[in-house]
Amino acid sequence: MQTPLAVRLRHSFAAYPTGMALIAAEVDGDDEAMLANSFTSVSLDPPLVSMAFTYTSTTWPRLRQAQELGITVLGESNAALVAQLSISGPDRLDGIALDHATAQARTLPEAAATFVVRPYQHIPAGDHELVLFEVIEHQRDDHAAPLTYYNRRVDTIHPERK
Repeated sequence: MQTPLAVRLRHSFAAYPTGMALIAAEVDGDDEAMLANSFTSVSLDPPLVSMAFTYTSTTWPRLRQAQELGITVLGESNAALVAQLSISGPDRLDGIALDHATAQARTLPEAAATFVVRPYQHIPAGDHELVLFEVIEHQRDDHAAPLTYYNRRVDTIHPERK
């Protein structure tokens, strides 16, 4: 149960729009994936990004075993998948075809951007584990409208067309 302070803090955090990202990998012969809105660029040299995972997650402990993971910045064409990708449990990926970015890293097709990453550093951070990832490969679709998460709603930002 959340305290009144935690409820108010979550409400304040919701004032900050974020992107939506899927982190995915093959682990022990099965594809594992979870949505996160904590994806952040960290450094260009070395190339690092970060994500934060709650200690109560049941998916992150499995993904944490992977040596390479795929991070997908969801685009407008991925919007129809958000509800299914948000559920907990084994049905999360039913009927969803993931691209094999590497032997282990998985990404969604038609995304705004994709990254292949390797774990770089794990940092305890309150009720989360903050993980820095080294970027191995990346690509961006300049014409894809990324999905955003703001005030508990999913929307898109349409890039300016030239």
